Amino acid sequence: MARKGKEVLNALDAAKTQMYHFTAIVIAGMGFFTDAYDLFSISLVTKLLGRIYYHVDGSKKPGTLPPNVAAAVNGVAFCGTLAGQLFFGWLGDKLGRKKVYGITLMVMVLCSLGSGLSFGHSANGVMATLCFFRFWLGFGIGGDYPLSATIMSEYANKKTRGAFIAAVFAMQGFGILAGGIISLIVSSAFDHAFDAPTYEVDPVGSTVPQADYVWRIVLMFGAIPALLTYYWRMKMPETARYTALVARNTKQAASDMSKVLQVDLIVEEEAQSNSNPLSSSNPNSSFGLFSREFARRHGLHLLGTTTTWFLLDIAYYSSNLFQKDIYTAIGWIPAAETMNAIHEVFTVSKAQTLIALCGTVPGYWFTVAFIDILGRFFIQLMGFIFMTIFMFALAIPYDHWRHRENRIGFLIMYSLTMFFANFGPNATTFVVPAEIFPARLRSTCHGISAAAGKAGAIVGAFGFLYAAQSSDSEKTDAGYPPGIGVRNSLLMLGGVNFFGIVFTLLVPESKGKSLEEISREDEEQSGGDAAVEMTAANSGRTVPV
Repeated sequence: MARKGKEVLNALDAAKTQMYHFTAIVIAGMGFFTDAYDLFSISLVTKLLGRIYYHVDGSKKPGTLPPNVAAAVNGVAFCGTLAGQLFFGWLGDKLGRKKVYGITLMVMVLCSLGSGLSFGHSANGVMATLCFFRFWLGFGIGGDYPLSATIMSEYANKKTRGAFIAAVFAMQGFGILAGGIISLIVSSAFDHAFDAPTYEVDPVGSTVPQADYVWRIVLMFGAIPALLTYYWRMKMPETARYTALVARNTKQAASDMSKVLQVDLIVEEEAQSNSNPLSSSNPNSSFGLFSREFARRHGLHLLGTTTTWFLLDIAYYSSNLFQKDIYTAIGWIPAAETMNAIHEVFTVSKAQTLIALCGTVPGYWFTVAFIDILGRFFIQLMGFIFMTIFMFALAIPYDHWRHRENRIGFLIMYSLTMFFANFGPNATTFVVPAEIFPARLRSTCHGISAAAGKAGAIVGAFGFLYAAQSSDSEKTDAGYPPGIGVRNSLLMLGGVNFFGIVFTLLVPESKGKSLEEISREDEEQSGGDAAVEMTAANSGRTVPV
């Protein structure tokens, strides 16, 4: 690497933690707050959608979404997210991180609003509109994954880089929590304003016409946090690593980082400096994603990041999206027919909020606190191990947990499973791909890894809908064939987590190293020399970098 480019990046690696780092966490993190809110809030209102649009006169049970509709509503956003991760990940390396960063946010804003609208009042019209907008909502969310992770990794210093990237991702926990809280507030307000009997007493009257506003308000609220951060996201400069290593404009990189770090980086080229400062005499320095050189250097790394994220998301998203089914199975949520439609939303939201508060949010922030101490590899391995243990501990004595006196124990065990998912692979699978690949392929490789994760989420979302159904045909939800039951589903998820342990062995440790050292870019680049000086903005003194 040319000395000129390297010294600018060294200054970035050695920079003290400043207010701008925390500002970047908030700006990037609010995207993830919105991502989690939008992806998980749908699970709070799917039972309500079934009651409103698929009521069957004379049925002993409230209406539920038909299997194909439920699969589409729950899974279509993941399909969009997978496509967005691949597309925007590639675009982020081609055009730059900043240029496409605002696009993803506006897509999320517009489609969050669109999700609460519908063409007509028929079930088919409403569901088609919902699925259309949720696909494109997912597309925008998908772009946030590689771009936010890459931007944060390239802004951060090497000492606290893991904590900063993990903090961006940890905003997901607050997004899940916010979804539960907003749903609680909206459903509680409507439940008090429009008193309705239970389904057992009056099947038609248990779903008041105003219930149709509840799910729309909950879904549309996701546009607000994204809209509030759009202006600040557009003010963020391009990352120095992209500008210096990919765009190959070291002077501009120094200028941008002067604003970020509140120091003056002065680049003075020597007379004999190469006109292209980061040009390389090494032919391997420009290897592409599908080259032999990439396969030799990073092939196993990419296999490790994709497989672990795929396996993690099968377990994580199936558990999160269908918490309500697990709670119902153990009797923590009353039978649907004993509640009216809006109160059922309140009950499901209360359960998700409690789990988020006790297990999900603390797990994320434990990762933030310890990732630069314990390392990525240790936390990911530990998380998969404990997830495996707790899944099997829930599944094997499942009949024991179903007894009323043991339900609190079940919830504690389930919360611990979610805790170690978040203080574990759910965070580290996001962090590591943003660190271990070369700058020119970093966003693309992160997008590929994240897309593999969403493929796992699709498997979990679609598969668990059917798998979690009771093996007794009389106890299944309307329209569903008998499944393997919650117990066997949990056993399967335990096995998935075990394979996560195995594939974690392919993932390298990146703690305490510069991005160029991890990706071996410092071995690739060679070129002219330059003198780089850094002037402290608050003192005006010029000192060597």
